[in-house]
Amino acid sequence: MLHQKSNRYASQATVRTLVLSRINPARKSSLASFLFTAFIIIHSITAAAELAGSTDPVIEAVHERIEALSAGGSLSVEGEALSAIQSLPPLYELHGFEPFWDSGRLSRLLDVVRASAADGLIPADYHLATLERLTGRQVRTPLDAAQLDLLATDAYTELLYHLYFGKVDPISIDSRWNFERREITERDAIQFVLDALTGADVASAIDQVRPDHWMYRNMVDALASYRRIAAAGGWPSVGEGPTLRRGVTDPRVAALRRRLSASGDDTEAATTSVLFDEPLEAALRRFQARHFLTADGAVGAATRRELNVGVAQRIDQIRVNLERARWILHQRADGDFVIVDVAGFEVRYVRDRAVVWRTRAQVGQPYRQTPIFRSAIDEIVFNPTWTVPPGILGKDILPAARRDPAYLEKRGLKVIDRNGRPVDTASVDFNRYTAATFPFMIRQEPGPTNALGRVKIMFPNPYLVYLHDTPSQQLFEREQRAFSSGCIRTERPLELVELLMASPDRWSRAAIDAAVAAGATRTIRLPKPVPVLMLYWTVDRDDQGAIVFKPDPYDRDPKLLKALDRSYLPANGPLRQRP
Repeated sequence: MLHQKSNRYASQATVRTLVLSRINPARKSSLASFLFTAFIIIHSITAAAELAGSTDPVIEAVHERIEALSAGGSLSVEGEALSAIQSLPPLYELHGFEPFWDSGRLSRLLDVVRASAADGLIPADYHLATLERLTGRQVRTPLDAAQLDLLATDAYTELLYHLYFGKVDPISIDSRWNFERREITERDAIQFVLDALTGADVASAIDQVRPDHWMYRNMVDALASYRRIAAAGGWPSVGEGPTLRRGVTDPRVAALRRRLSASGDDTEAATTSVLFDEPLEAALRRFQARHFLTADGAVGAATRRELNVGVAQRIDQIRVNLERARWILHQRADGDFVIVDVAGFEVRYVRDRAVVWRTRAQVGQPYRQTPIFRSAIDEIVFNPTWTVPPGILGKDILPAARRDPAYLEKRGLKVIDRNGRPVDTASVDFNRYTAATFPFMIRQEPGPTNALGRVKIMFPNPYLVYLHDTPSQQLFEREQRAFSSGCIRTERPLELVELLMASPDRWSRAAIDAAVAAGATRTIRLPKPVPVLMLYWTVDRDDQGAIVFKPDPYDRDPKLLKALDRSYLPANGPLRQRP
């Protein structure tokens, strides 16, 4: 009877179902995918033929469910939907529908799933409770064994995927996202997972897919550290009241000592002293530096607010940035490139994995955010003119010109036509136009008050943003510097230009200074474009290796955290909020 039932899987109808399920127009669009499909079909036919002689009821139960999934169905085990619906059929087809998991490997899988929490992921996304319950059963029917195997394979495959690509699709958070995704072909991905499933150590593949980057490892360590703090009871809050500073005696000082001791900022033993002494001031300065605060050694409103952020919120902040790391830390790490650290208000020049230059930056205001994307710097403009972009024209310039007819003249702005010819400002009725209908351009000539300063550093992008100098030098002294209209105002930009030019003979610092002093607008094209990465991190580390918590000027962390904490279901199904 079993033999007759298994013969059904080798029938022409079964082979035709497998073929139709593996070929579709989307896959045919790629020759590589089509060849891989053919490869899978051949193995499917072979497996079906071999299955015809099999009497193993577990293999038959696995095959029945994979056949239904291949035909476009869905699959769930004890009410839990399987997520790896594109990967399960080829994986089992290539393995002859044999189970992947024995009791020993299941035990190791459970350890791996539990350990996913160390990466800021949620073990429940990988069927942890159901796997624990099913592996605890002493007697399993063939159907139970098949379902347990499918559930375990689904959990393992999804965990590998999330560590390699990230759990959350970055485009769902930012539609302008254009960073390259980690490259792997469909065939290579299936083969990698198959090798991992059949290998001796299921944990080794997990180690291979994590970002191999010091920043990722540092955040994993920080997450473990802050979870230990939480397990020990967290830290106390510091109550409201007058500013606390050295020399003050106040009952709140004892709470401040315990708070700084819990987070490792106070290297002295925590005491109950209520005197704000010099060692406590030094500890507070360390805390302030790690939280992008003015390190004045006093507890004012801003410092108290950061001190009173709970440890659970800091844990979530680290988890969010681990997800960002999974999105991008596979990017090129060799050669020269520029990083714009938007949340850190900083520009860095990286050469062969080392930061060789850094400076402060001013980025876009929250309602005019600096976009997060990648490009390549290809032009330097000395003594640039500034043509007012449409956004600033509509939101700032036109309203101001309507209120004050002399506004443009006061700021050195001129009206020109589309051919660059000057237009008499008095002849323009600014009340008639919007930014979309304004028939002219407004330009500022080079000079000390030009909004772009002495130099503009260009890279192709649809947002009309770039790095540039600025006359607003005093704003670099602020700790949090979201002041621009989207571009990156860069402190000491001529030092960056010298690095980008990479030509000491032709473009020494003296030659650059001479080009600026000449006063003429001059564009230099770089012989080799230098990649620029606009990044958004709210967790980092300082030069001493200590964890740094940055501000979230664009309020991006909550949205990503919400997505990261959702239950993970197949891409073609709705996402459910975790209860």
